[in-house]
Amino acid sequence: MLLRLFLLFTIIPLAELWLLLWLSSLSSPVVTFGLVVVTGILGAWLARKQGSQAWRKIQQHMVQGQPPTGVLLDGLMILIAGAFLITPGIMTDMVGFALLIPPIREILKARVGEWLKQRALLQVRSQNTFYTSGAHFQGFQQSSEPSHTPTEEEDIIDVEFTRKDSSETE
Repeated sequence: MLLRLFLLFTIIPLAELWLLLWLSSLSSPVVTFGLVVVTGILGAWLARKQGSQAWRKIQQHMVQGQPPTGVLLDGLMILIAGAFLITPGIMTDMVGFALLIPPIREILKARVGEWLKQRALLQVRSQNTFYTSGAHFQGFQQSSEPSHTPTEEEDIIDVEFTRKDSSETE
């Protein structure tokens, strides 16, 4: 995680700076500055336009009683695109403009959707393992026998009990 943060906040800005300086040496500093300003303004305008369209679609889905999952991912990617586009740089502008292209967003939505499903499945598995692996549950501990997760063939028994104090039983 620390390496990723280092790359994100150190290497990428340095690469962006190097690309801007290289572009400036090919043309002029005024052209490079103008390009950064124009892409920032154009990107913010496009992100705002597509973001408002996504917001309307989310509202339509909610009114119709449909889950707006795909549209929410669109909105999130448009928000990220806007952040990339107002950040000065060539690489961030390319990523930002790519995120504003609907076919590219569809490809990313499919991949992000699969990643989220896998993460959710891992979360459910890890919580299931927690509850079935000798963990404490309200002061009671399961037996020290090796724990296993129940299979589909096993019967599940639901039990309710009440605790009686020793003074009540006498």
